[in-house]
Amino acid sequence: MVTNINQLEPTELQEIEIKLLLEGLYQMYGYDFRGYVRGSICRRILNRMKAERLPTITALLEKVLHEPGVLERLLNDFSIRMTEMYRDPSFFAAFRNEVVPLLRELPEIRIWHAGCATGEEVYSMAILLQEEGLWEKTRIYATDMNDKALMAAQKGAFPLKKMQQYTKNYLKAGGKMAFSEYYTTDNQFAYFSPSLNENLIFAQHNLVSDSSFNEFHVILCRNVMIYFDNTLQQQVHGLFYDSLAEGGFIGLGSKESLLGTPKGMKYVEFNSCEKIYRKKVDA
Repeated sequence: MVTNINQLEPTELQEIEIKLLLEGLYQMYGYDFRGYVRGSICRRILNRMKAERLPTITALLEKVLHEPGVLERLLNDFSIRMTEMYRDPSFFAAFRNEVVPLLRELPEIRIWHAGCATGEEVYSMAILLQEEGLWEKTRIYATDMNDKALMAAQKGAFPLKKMQQYTKNYLKAGGKMAFSEYYTTDNQFAYFSPSLNENLIFAQHNLVSDSSFNEFHVILCRNVMIYFDNTLQQQVHGLFYDSLAEGGFIGLGSKESLLGTPKGMKYVEFNSCEKIYRKKVDA
């Protein structure tokens, strides 16, 4: 039976197949998507099944287990890469105006950008900190589960056709220079200054299965956990809490919140509109 790719809900049989596929990915390769929101993951599975011209999800599982190329394509489907430079400019403006003055007091600044995708928001933050005179004492650890996305991020090259929108975002975020001063171009891409890479560390890290690896003054994980179910969200909030220094800041996406979570009481709502929270100092 060929699946209707446009159906809104998987059939009962497909639900069983999806569980088997996700369990197979975990048991065979260690990639754990079992706690992802089912609707989002289901759409990606059905789209990959259609692209591979397979009749069932079970057939996709067989390919994933035996053909590395199919596994890589499915993992790319699962990786969320909805991003742009200075996405939600008001967030970056608030960070510049409200968080940066407090970061100035630190002898060094460690920032973890979790789920960095192809790096647009990482370079946005690097430019902001450079303009505020903090770049020399900052290290940004940019992580993602997707090696392909990380390789793209390390290049610091973004489509030239997007620079007009990125420039608008930069100015709305309180940018202080001509944005074009930060990159060179050819006919296709804008290449950001190599000086921005000097304090960037890109590394693979899976929020679902990997542990804390440092103590940070700022953690940014924006619009990633909306794809996690409640149990997985709480697990990741625990990871972030353990990784954040006392008095440190965490920035979430516009549709995400710490309020109402078990860890929520251990934070101060620093900027409610921009979803910036500050970890309480232990009495």
